[in-house]
Amino acid sequence: MRRARLAARCTAGALAIGVATSLLLAATPPASAQSTVDDGADLASRFTFAVLPDTQFYSRYSAEQFQPRYGTDPFATQTQWIADNADALRIPFTAHIGDVVDRASVEAEWQAADNAMKNLEAAGASYSILTGNHDVLDSNDALVDTDYDLTAEPFLRWFGTERAAADPSYQGSDPTGFSRYHVFEAEGQEFMVLTLPWRVSDATLAWADSVMAAHPTLPVILTSHEVLNVEADGATPRETAYGLMLWDKLIAGNDQIFLTFNGHFHGASRLTKINDFGHEVHEVLIDYQMAYEGGNGYLGLLEFDLTNGQINAQTASPWVVSKPQETLASYDQPFLEGAQQQYSIDIDFAERFAGFNPTFGEGTTPDEHSLTQRARDILLDGFEGPDPISTELPGDERDFVEAEGTVAHWRFNGLDGVVDADTVIEDVAGDNDLRRVDPASTDAVGAEWGDVTVESTDVHGFSSDGAAVCFADSSATRYSYLSTAPDAVVNDVDLSDGYTIETFVKLDADWNAAQNGWSKALVRTGNRSWTEMPPSRWDYTASPTALGISNLREFQYSSLSADAAKGDRVNWSGEIMTGSWSHVAIVNDPETQTTTMYVDGAPVLRNAVDTVGMTWNEGMPWILGADWVDDAARNGWHGCIGETRIIDRATTPADWLTQRADLSGLQISSAPSGVLPAGTESVTFSGTGLPGADVVVATSESASEVVAAAVASTTTAAATTAAVVDPDGRWTITMTGLSAGSYDAQVTQSLGARASDPVTAQFSITAVVEPTPTPIPTAPGEGGGSGSDSGNGSAGTAEGALPATGLDQGVWMSLLALGGALLAVGATIAVRARRRMRV
Repeated sequence: MRRARLAARCTAGALAIGVATSLLLAATPPASAQSTVDDGADLASRFTFAVLPDTQFYSRYSAEQFQPRYGTDPFATQTQWIADNADALRIPFTAHIGDVVDRASVEAEWQAADNAMKNLEAAGASYSILTGNHDVLDSNDALVDTDYDLTAEPFLRWFGTERAAADPSYQGSDPTGFSRYHVFEAEGQEFMVLTLPWRVSDATLAWADSVMAAHPTLPVILTSHEVLNVEADGATPRETAYGLMLWDKLIAGNDQIFLTFNGHFHGASRLTKINDFGHEVHEVLIDYQMAYEGGNGYLGLLEFDLTNGQINAQTASPWVVSKPQETLASYDQPFLEGAQQQYSIDIDFAERFAGFNPTFGEGTTPDEHSLTQRARDILLDGFEGPDPISTELPGDERDFVEAEGTVAHWRFNGLDGVVDADTVIEDVAGDNDLRRVDPASTDAVGAEWGDVTVESTDVHGFSSDGAAVCFADSSATRYSYLSTAPDAVVNDVDLSDGYTIETFVKLDADWNAAQNGWSKALVRTGNRSWTEMPPSRWDYTASPTALGISNLREFQYSSLSADAAKGDRVNWSGEIMTGSWSHVAIVNDPETQTTTMYVDGAPVLRNAVDTVGMTWNEGMPWILGADWVDDAARNGWHGCIGETRIIDRATTPADWLTQRADLSGLQISSAPSGVLPAGTESVTFSGTGLPGADVVVATSESASEVVAAAVASTTTAAATTAAVVDPDGRWTITMTGLSAGSYDAQVTQSLGARASDPVTAQFSITAVVEPTPTPIPTAPGEGGGSGSDSGNGSAGTAEGALPATGLDQGVWMSLLALGGALLAVGATIAVRARRRMRV
C-alpha cells in the first residue's frame, strides 16, 4: 500500500496567513499516514459526526468545470464517501451548514446539490441542511426568515420539509419550513440537531426554545450559517454581532446546547464560552470555499468518544484522494492538520449533561478502536500525494524573494502617519515611485489629506513589508489615490510576453456594496475606447487593466490582452470577507494563453482564457486606491493596500512575496583552523551569502590549563561578531581580542528573526608558557641534592606520558620542545657563569 508522503514544513501560526482559507492550507502541516490523535488502544464507545461546510462553488461549477474534468464534483464525492463509510466510521448523522449553492436563482446549481444529497438518501444516511446567505433570494441583513416570500424560495422547493420528512431523524419544522430539528441515536444515546436559517426571526427563536423545552433531556448540537468568525491570522476566533445575538437570545440560556457549527466565514476557528449555567459551549467555524477548487472537498469528521470524554476532530478530503494522480497539485493534501483543523475537545459528557439528563452514560458498546485513525487509514489507502506548499513568517522587511524581471515594487515600511504631498512611496526595484495626488486637483467630494495613512499595526502576516497604505471614508465620489509620475518607465512597460501582478489588500470592516461596490485597488489607467477593443455596453471607457472588488465582494481582475480586438478578459474570486487581508497574484502565462488569479495562494475557479499579455495606453500612469473611468478617477478603495509588485513574466508561487528569501546558501571560503601560534589575537572569516543578510560568527572559547605551573586556572569566554553581506554576495568578519584556548565557531546568516542553519569551524590558539625555574647544576660536592626527582613536579607521571591537561598531543610536543630548548640554554649560561667565577 502506498502511503502519503511525509514533508516537513514551517507554519505561520497564523496566517496568516489573517489569512483567508487558502493561506490556512499553506500554513498547515502535510498529511501523514500516522494520526497525531491518540488512537486509544483501549476499546471505547465511539461514533463520528460529519459536517459539510459551504458547498456553493461545487454546485456552481459542477456542470461547467468539475464534470468535464473529473466526471463528478467535490460535493457528490463527499456525500458518496460518507454513504460508503457510514458503517465503518459509525456515522449516524451529517450536518450541512449552509451555502448549498452560490446563486439561489440558478436551477443548475440546485440540480447539482440535489444529485449530491441523493447519495445520502439512497444509503439511508440521516442529514440536516439549512440556508446560507447564498441560498435565499435576498440575503439583505434587514430581512429575516419570516419576511421572505416562501412560495418563491428555491431552497424550500428543492429541500423542503416534505423531503426532510422522509429522513427518520426528522422531527419537525418551524412555520417557515427553514428551521428544523432532528434526533439521532448513537451508542445508546440520543442527540438533537437544531438547524437555523440565514437571519433568524424572534418568532423562530421562540420556536427553537419550545422544541428544546419539549425534549428537555436531549443534548443539542446547534447548526447555523453564521455564529463565529475568524481573525486575519486564520485561526483566532472573532465574535460577530449576529453570533452574539444568538448567544444572548438562545444559546446561553439553554444548557442543552453544548456544541455549535457554522460556515460562512473563510477559515477554521473555535471558541469556548461559558453559558448561564456555568457550563462550556464549544463554537466551531469550518469553511473552505476560498481554498483550491472552491474548498477541495474538505469536510469535518468529529469522533465522539463517550467512554474517554473527548471529541476528536479532523479535516479530511475524500475529493483529494479520488482525483487521478496526474491531476494532483501541491494544494491536494488529504488532511489539514492545523490547530483549528485537527484537535481534541475534552468533555465529560455525563457531567456536562447532568443538569438536564442525569442518566446520560458512557454508551452501550465500548467495543471500538479509534475512528479517527480508521478514517485516516481509509482515505490514505493507496494514495500518494504531492508535497504541500510550504512557507514561513518573514524574519523582517528584507525577507522576501527578489524576482527576476521585476519592473516595479512599491513598499511602505519606514513611513508612518498621513500620506501628504511630501510623502514618497519608494519603488525598491527602480525609479517608479508613487506620490499622493492632491485631493483638491481631483473631482473627489470631501476628500482630505488625512484620508490616507500608512499603518503598520495590522498587515498581512506573510508580507515582509510590515506596513500598508489605508484609504478611509472612501466611496464612489470621495476617493484618494497614489500615482506614478507622468514620465515613469513603468507607465509604458511592455508586458506582451506575460506578467505577474501581486498585491496585498483588505476591505474595511464597514465596507458596503452601495458605497464601495466596484471600487478598484490597482489600475493601469487609460481608456479602452482608444484601443482596438470592440465597443461594448460595459466598461468601454474604463482603463485597460484594473483589479478591484465587485458589489458582491468578489475580486475582479479585468484586462485587455495584447490583442485588444479579443475584448475584455475577466477573472473572479469567490466572496471576500471584510476586515481580513488577502494576497492576490495575477499570472498571465503566454504558453497556456491564460490569466490565473490566485487568492492567498490558491487559484480561483473563474479564470481568463485565450489571453496573452496586456494592452496599454502610452504615457498613462499606474494608480493605487481608486478606479479610472471616462478619463478621471472615481470609486475609491475602502480599505488598505500593502506592498505591490509587477513582474514582466509569468511566475510560480516560489517567486511570490509570500515566500521567504533563501538563507541556505551560506558558505565559508576562508576561516582559521587547526592550531594557531601563541599570541594570536585576531582571526578572519570570509565567504558568500545572501546579499543584504546579516552574518554572525559566534564562538565559545575554552582555554585549558597548559601546565600547572604556567596556567593557574581554567577560564571560559564567548565572542560574537557580525557583518552584512555585500551586494556582490561576499562577506568578511575579523574577530579580535582573542586569547589562548580552543574555539568552536558557529557562522549563520539571518534576516531578522529567521536564520540559517549554522556552518561550523574549529581552531585553537597556543598558550604562552613561562618556563619553570630549574636548579643550577653544580659540580660534585657543591651544594645539596642527590639527583632525586623530589620537588620537580613530575612525581607520579609515567615515563613518556603526557600530562592530562586537555591540550592535544601536537601542542604538547611543541611545548615540550620549547621547554627543552629553554632548559638547554639555561644550563649553558649557568656553566659559563661558574667557569668565570672559578677563574
